[in-house]
Amino acid sequence: MKATHVLTALGLAAAAALAGPAAQAADAAAGKKLFARCKSCHMIANGDDVIFKGGKTGPNLYGIVGRPVGAEEGFRYGKGFEEAREAGLVWTEEDVAAYITDPTAWIREKTGDPRARSNMSFKLRRGADDVAAYLASVAE
Repeated sequence: MKATHVLTALGLAAAAALAGPAAQAADAAAGKKLFARCKSCHMIANGDDVIFKGGKTGPNLYGIVGRPVGAEEGFRYGKGFEEAREAGLVWTEEDVAAYITDPTAWIREKTGDPRARSNMSFKLRRGADDVAAYLASVAE
């Protein structure tokens, strides 16, 4: 019976190791540091309250989690985002993380259009969950 418990524990440990960072809770503090890579194009501001000063090439990301996709007032989105908005998609933390990881793959998946493209060329290979958690935290 003891050997069964040891094997079960080893199996759970191996599964956790294989799951890697995706199985760990997102870290908003780490996401804040990583967001520095995004600031050349994006800012986070609630009206005059600038939370993270950045560029205006991309939309303001304040309150993005829970906001309809492609709905930032005054920002000109590409065709793929217009299709996503018309479909009624709303940003979740998971969608933000997936988009940051591979913007074009995300827009293609969500619109069902294999030729759809995102205007964002940047891809964050690691830490996208953390950035999404940070973005969600600043609007709470």
